[in-house]
Amino acid sequence: MAFTAPKETYSGKVYSVTIGTGDSAVTFGGENVLPFHAFEGITPSRPVIAVEIQDVAPADWPETVRKPYEAVSNDPVAWAKFCQDELKARAVALRLVGTHPDRENRSPEDAVRTVRDVLAAIRVPLIILGSNHAEKDSAVLIAVAEAAKDRNCIIGKAQEANYKTIAAAAMANNHKLIAMSELDINLSKQLNILISQMGFEKERIITDPMCSALGYGLEYTYSVMERIRLAALTQNDTTMQQPLLGDVGMYVWKVKETSAAEADLPHWGALEERGIAWEAETASALLIAGAELLIMRHPRAIRAVETLIDELV
Repeated sequence: MAFTAPKETYSGKVYSVTIGTGDSAVTFGGENVLPFHAFEGITPSRPVIAVEIQDVAPADWPETVRKPYEAVSNDPVAWAKFCQDELKARAVALRLVGTHPDRENRSPEDAVRTVRDVLAAIRVPLIILGSNHAEKDSAVLIAVAEAAKDRNCIIGKAQEANYKTIAAAAMANNHKLIAMSELDINLSKQLNILISQMGFEKERIITDPMCSALGYGLEYTYSVMERIRLAALTQNDTTMQQPLLGDVGMYVWKVKETSAAEADLPHWGALEERGIAWEAETASALLIAGAELLIMRHPRAIRAVETLIDELV
């Protein structure tokens, strides 16, 4: 007798989200099964990896991850073009860290100029991220959302402290929105509901439940993402059916394992290989947990994860 593998069926479905315009637009989400379970249902889109750039030179990045971009990282336009043309990035994530009051404290007008210049230089979709200073991001992201009007970007991150202004700006200018909460499924659901009650379409939200690096609470991040995805699929909870974001690079490249010198810890192995592996392994875990969109830094880590996606899809 032929063996028939058992299959699970699910009542819910993840929303499909498209970003960008024209031939370079990309779509992620849309599945009605657990990650990479194409044998049980529909997985219409592969996960998307966006390459992270900044509006200022990344002086706080470890040398290992600064080195691949050393020729272009002083200029966000050149950096974005490098990611698009040389790395073949499907999307670029521009983090406006220079606007943070404790950094360069750049103005919203400065951010607008940067965003306009980057948008003029690339074809691939752009994710526009603030500096994670709730008050400053309110002013900055309102300005850049208007400057990028109708380019179908992702704007973020909207948090409990500033979601009203940022969501309104994204809605008025036809963008998608990242809703970030702090590693709690109930807080994540509540924020999605609050944003939807403003009139923002729940199908245009990307959920960021926050990230953590391998060895620094990754198991908890994994469990939160997994619970969100199970609520979406098994309970058909429409407030949990948004695609999930894993903002990998910013968390991985600040931990000791990606920056500690070989001379200090020789038994940890080669620093460069260690850091690349740390980012790739963190990203891979989040993909299996349910992330459809990743933001990463090192080109070799990105290639490794793209290869894994090729094998799993």
